[in-house]
Amino acid sequence: MPSIREKKKFRVAVIGGGTCSKEQAAAARAVGAELVRKDCIVVTGGLGGIMAAACAGAKSEGGLTVGILPGFSAQEANEYVDLPIVTGLSHARNVLVVRSADGIIAVGGRYGTLSEIALSLNMGIPVVGLDSWQIEGMEQAGTAREAVERILQLIAERS
Repeated sequence: MPSIREKKKFRVAVIGGGTCSKEQAAAARAVGAELVRKDCIVVTGGLGGIMAAACAGAKSEGGLTVGILPGFSAQEANEYVDLPIVTGLSHARNVLVVRSADGIIAVGGRYGTLSEIALSLNMGIPVVGLDSWQIEGMEQAGTAREAVERILQLIAERS
């Protein structure tokens, strides 16, 4: 079995609100599943809404999920997180979510998502939106598959 050093998997953060519409949750689930089919590790903020949906999609395909949590307990992670990272940093953990990823897919979202998008763009980490904020420098996709294909292209261009 190859080690992580022999075969690098891309780490893609799926960001979005802790609450979301049914349509956004379905999109996030599809993104999580598609990322795993493309041999990626799914990183999220580890809580509910978009984060739980993306993790659920990843787990449905047997993938690895990482949840970078805002609080002081691994117990706050959604049930689909394999590796909870406890930070105690509240919203400041958004920097860790962004820095832990090779690329970002934003699904829906509110101000926390906006802060992660801004951090990503400032750090040169590519961002693709799906029914999310429309910010200069951020690309948009119409479907989960398009979002995943585009983020992987952008990551490959940076590598």
